Amino acid sequence: LGLVHRQRPDLIVLDVTMPHMNGLQLCHILRRDPELAAIPILLLTGHDSIDDRVRGFEEGADDYLPKPFDLRELKVRIKALLRRAPAPTPAPAPPAEQTKRTLLLGPQSLAVPTCQVTVHGRLVQLTPAEFELLHYLMQHPNQVFSSQHLLQHVWGYTPEAAEPGLVRWHMMNLRTKIEADPANPTLLRTIPRHGYMLTSER
Repeated sequence: LGLVHRQRPDLIVLDVTMPHMNGLQLCHILRRDPELAAIPILLLTGHDSIDDRVRGFEEGADDYLPKPFDLRELKVRIKALLRRAPAPTPAPAPPAEQTKRTLLLGPQSLAVPTCQVTVHGRLVQLTPAEFELLHYLMQHPNQVFSSQHLLQHVWGYTPEAAEPGLVRWHMMNLRTKIEADPANPTLLRTIPRHGYMLTSER
């Protein structure tokens, strides 16, 4: 953790089983530090149960690659994460410009300059991957997108590195944060055999 503060890496490949502090705990801490929260995190671990993956994404991981893995897959996933790494923070925009960069859809408000999301007036804390997903869907309301489309157009994964399950995990976690009843979503809808859609209904 001290090394991350000193060197500010472009990306963190994080094992779960480590001494002193496990990778999930470290991921949790990183995501709640404003100075480090935007660093992409790839969990690389031998823990591959559904519960393990859910916990990893809940703590803020952007991607999750179980062992054993092919080095070529690790490389393409790292490249995808680095492509979407945040650019340097721009100078504050004028108030009128900031208003233009605030997306409103149903009960949701997404402020692009500050990466803040509110639902029914309540501030919601999203991971970088969740924010990018919601941002894209709010720009294209009431449109159905396949998992492959979202992987390539939201996060920049190439076809050989695109794992549909990644969308499912991020979608599930996003629902727990913006839906009144995540088990019966009314905003983030699954369209059987086609993909996902964010509705503009209130």
